[in-house]
Amino acid sequence: MDINVVKSAIMLNGYSNAQLNELIDTIKYARAQLGQEVKRSIRVGDNVNFVDNKRGTNYTGSVVKINIKYVHVATSKGTYRVPANMLTVV
Repeated sequence: MDINVVKSAIMLNGYSNAQLNELIDTIKYARAQLGQEVKRSIRVGDNVNFVDNKRGTNYTGSVVKINIKYVHVATSKGTYRVPANMLTVV
């Protein structure tokens, strides 16, 4: 399914607040599952890549520590605490 079709359906169909909240919960769940999959696929010392949302900068570094929600990544610019769903394995 194309993402533009989903976006236009949400904007044009006039969903109620309760229905929109259900969609938000579904998206949050899917994002959490994606983070769990990434955490299962990486180990300490693996090289990963992520993009800083504030600056748009692309960082590559190695995994230092894996926590429940965040992964500590050491880059040449310092150590960052990154949500697991933002990481891609290099």
